[in-house]
Order: sequence, then structure tokens, then C-alpha cells
Amino acid sequence: MDSQTSQSSQAPQSPHTFQVDLRGLVDLLSHHLYSSPRVYLRELLQNAVDAITARRAEQPDAPARVRLYAEGNTLRVEDSGVGLTEEDVHNLLATIGRSSKRADPGGIQEARSEFLGQFGIGLLACFVVAERIRVVSRSARTPDAPPVEWTATDDGSYTVRTLPADARPEPGTTVHLVARPGAGEWLTEERVRALARDFGSLLPYDVRVGDEAVTDLPAPWNRPYPSPATRRVALQRHCHDLFGFTPLDSIDLDVPLAGIRGVAYVLPSSVSPAQRASHRVHLKGMLLTERAEQLLPDWAFFVRCVLDTDSLRPTASRESLYEDETLAAVREALGERIRSWLTGLAAGDPERLAAFLSVHHLGVKSLARHDKEMLRTMLPWLPFETTDGQLSLEEFAQRHPVVHFTRTVEEFRQVAPIASAQGVGVVNGGYTYDSELIEALPSVRPGTTVSELDADTVTAHLDTVDPGEELALGAFLGAARARLDPLGCDVVLRAFHPLSVPALHLDDRAARHEQARAEAEERADDLWAGILGSLRGSAPRARLVLNHLNPLIRKVSSLGDPELIGTATESLYGQALLMAQRPLRPADTALLNRAFIGLLEWATHSDPTEPTEDGRR
Repeated sequence: MDSQTSQSSQAPQSPHTFQVDLRGLVDLLSHHLYSSPRVYLRELLQNAVDAITARRAEQPDAPARVRLYAEGNTLRVEDSGVGLTEEDVHNLLATIGRSSKRADPGGIQEARSEFLGQFGIGLLACFVVAERIRVVSRSARTPDAPPVEWTATDDGSYTVRTLPADARPEPGTTVHLVARPGAGEWLTEERVRALARDFGSLLPYDVRVGDEAVTDLPAPWNRPYPSPATRRVALQRHCHDLFGFTPLDSIDLDVPLAGIRGVAYVLPSSVSPAQRASHRVHLKGMLLTERAEQLLPDWAFFVRCVLDTDSLRPTASRESLYEDETLAAVREALGERIRSWLTGLAAGDPERLAAFLSVHHLGVKSLARHDKEMLRTMLPWLPFETTDGQLSLEEFAQRHPVVHFTRTVEEFRQVAPIASAQGVGVVNGGYTYDSELIEALPSVRPGTTVSELDADTVTAHLDTVDPGEELALGAFLGAARARLDPLGCDVVLRAFHPLSVPALHLDDRAARHEQARAEAEERADDLWAGILGSLRGSAPRARLVLNHLNPLIRKVSSLGDPELIGTATESLYGQALLMAQRPLRPADTALLNRAFIGLLEWATHSDPTEPTEDGRR
């Protein structure tokens, strides 16, 4: 028994053939592979164009025409292509996944790159809108062979028969579609014409819907124009018709080595860098996709492209690009073209560059982060917010021996008025990419010193108060410090300009980190409070810098009531936070309310020494 079992297990197994549920496959195509039923027309055009390409490879003078006729719920597509024999029909049309572009049935090797379709599933896309497909074809390679008819339905059955010679006198193929229930709108003449124009306007052959031409060659970017101004207007019109906006400028994308011909249109308004740009890509004249997102480098989000290529590979659905080394090389080449356009503007057309940067400086800054040459080129043009106004880094560095910068907008707002009055130049590095570019400045401008501005640096530039005067104000400073100590803020006395600023709130990232840790420790349970307490560092605390030159500070410092000094200090602290436009914590909001009520009570009370409701005087 064991011997028989062993011999049985070693016997060769008979192979089995996969069974295909065509209806299930059509559902897969319509709901998962293809994004819309509209692609059925692209597949029909593609098959017709490829058939003509194959015939012309052998017969260069062969006619090259495609005709589409929509009549009721039917569509007829005729081409003058290479045609099929009965054997071809069985081998190709009835075998899912087999394509003549991979193995030429006539024995003549065709260059695969010459064809639009590669996957052998295109005709199945017609079942998305049709319940029956009828193909009548006559081979140009075997002139004596009779025409052959292939008829298939969406249940997976098909019939093949030969026809009389007069059924198809000339070589080529005719495809007849009968709409499935609910899909008749896709086969109306108006819809077929619109789809044919969208997909086939750049096809190299004569394509017509009825008697109306679909192709519009040469492409707008390849047409001869009497002058550059005329060309610019024509491209603007093309962009408006295609994308719905009038561009700031257009950039030629002629990259012969990459097989690219097209144009990039510069958006007239700013967009978010995170917004994925969608570009129109034609493959050998056939529209491949309107949503090619990976075509350009991420930094080039300020343009929309339309181009024709013969080097990029489509995915199986032919609705997007296959990510490979070729696409990476094309992306780099197109990025170089846009980069060259920018440098050309910088060198020869500063007015157009200024207009562009006023809208899209963020995109150029994104590029300059990784491209030192671009940073060097754009240095005189890129705008930055500084204490001297809107300036380029080049101009700012010429004015200040040290380029101080802040990493957040809030920090800049804290110190800008004071630093400016003290002659300290500061650049706001809080906007997207700005701090990275400022830190990269020495690499393209040797000798430039860049330093991040912190609270200690600002305080060091403020004049100290005479030690005797500060000592005389010891009681006042002690009361002020005691009131702000629970908020994690120190109080210091300095003399600075402008005189109108009574107090300045200063902190840095380390101080804010320590403040956040302390707040978390207060809200945590015993376990987490202990852990957070162990993380307590020696980070500097925030500080409220009182201006000894300000008349209000002089009046407050002369008060003798510690409670009133504390209330006044809280008011100065809240006002300094508001001036810096810092977000207020719940404790800060409570302090502002308490100080406001306290000052009102003090101002309206007949006897300032009488205790208030909360026990304060």
C-alpha cells in the first residue's frame, strides 16, 4: 500500500487550464483597473492607431485613417490598419492578455516601442459600455485571405466565421459596438466626438468622427508663429482652454534625448506646496492621463504641464506612468528645464522674475534649499521679512555683519521692534523654508556670519541700569518676580528704545520646552509627575524685560504697595504677550482677567488701603 501510494505521488500530474469568468473580469476592469467607462474609446483609438503603425512599417505608403460613426446605441470604428487573419483572431482577440505587439503573428518583428498598447486587454474595455462586440477584419499581410468576422458577448462566448471578399474589400478592421443597458449615453455622437478630441487631438493620423476632424496638428507648442508675441498669446489661449487659467508665462519642455515635447504653464496664483499638481501626458499623441502627479520634482508645484512623449511607460490601465529609471531621468530633465528658465529670467528679465516671485517665491525657495547654484542665482531676488523691511538675503547681509534670525514668526514679532531700535538686524526665519535658506547662506556667500537669535542675545544688546538705581528698586523687583514666578517667568530691568515699549517678553525654544514640561507635570498623576520631574533641566526661563526709560515703568517702580506692584506686573506681562502675538495659555488668560479687574478695583476704590473681596489691598 505504501509502495502504491509512493508511486502514485510521484506520477506526473495532468496540467489544468485556468477558467476565466468574463463577466467578473469586465467588472474588475470597470471598477478597479479603469477609472471611468470613457477609456473604452481610447482603447479603440489605440488599437486602430497601432494597426496603422504596423501596416506602415511594411507598407510606408499605406493609407492612415480612422473613422468613427455613432448611430443610436451603436458605434462603428473603421481603420486602414494591418488587419487580421482567421488565425490571428483566434490567437489574439479570443485570448486575454495576448498582444500582437509582443509577438508578431506574421513573423515580422515590430519594435514594441512603436505601439501604444502592450498588454492585450484593450478590447475588453469595450465591454464596460457594450454588451456585444463585432469585429470585421481583412489582413494586409495576406491579401488573398478572406475577411473574417469575430463576434463576442459579455457572457464570454464568441463566434468566428469567414465572410465574402466584398464584405471588406480593403485591408483594415471595423469594430461594431452595441451598448449595454444603461450605457447608451457613452455611444452618442456628441459624447464620442468629445472623447475622441480629448484622447486623440495629437494623434499622427487622420482621425474623424463622421466628417469632422479630431486631430489638430501640429501641437500648439510646435506650430510656426510669425513672432514670439503671437506665440505667447496662442499658448495663453491654449492653456486657458486646457486648464482654465491664463498663465504668467510658458516654459518650453523640448527634451529630445528623453523623447519629450511640450510646454509648462506657470500658475497665475500661489498654491500650497503640499497640493499635488496634475499634468496632461500624451503617449505618441494619445492622451494617457490628465493627472500625472509624479512627472515633475516636488518643488515645481507652480506649473502645469502638457506634453507628448515616446519614452515613458504606461501602467496596465494606461492611465498613469510607470515609476522606473526612465521616469526619474525625465523628471530630472524637466526640472532642469524649469531651473534654466528661472536663471534666464534672473539674468535677462528681472521684471518678469519679480512678477513671478511675488506669487511663487515659495517654490523657488523650496528648490534653492537643495540647489546651491539656484540659491546663489536667486539670492538677490528672493524676499525675506527682516527688521529692515522686505529684503533679499544678499542686501540684508551687506547691511549687517551678523545675520541674526529667528526660527518662528512669534519670536520675530517679540524682538523685531526692540532689535531694530538697538541696531540689531534680524531675519524672520519662521516661514516655510526660510530658516534653512538662512543657515545655508554662508555656503554660497563666504564670510557671512549667521546666528540664531535667542533671549540672551537680545538681552545682551539692551543697556544695563546703573547698579545703584537697580539696588534702590530691589523691593519693587522682588515683588514683581514673586508674582510671575509661578508662571515660570523672571523679571529683569534694562534701558532700551523705543521708549514707548514698557516691557518685552523674551523666551526661546528651550524656555518654552521647559514651560511645557512643567505644565504637563502639573496635570499628570503621581507616576508621570515623577517621570516628568526627573526631566527637569537647567533651561533658561522666560523673562519679562522692563524698560527703565519708559515713564510708566518709572511710576510703577515707585509704588510702595506689593499687591499693587504685583497687579501692575501681571498687566505688563499680559500686554507684552499680546504685543508678541503669542498664543495665550489658560493661565495667561486668567492672569489678564485678574489684572484687569484688579486695576479697575484699584482705580475706582475710594480708599486704596481698604481690603477688596479677595483680601487684597
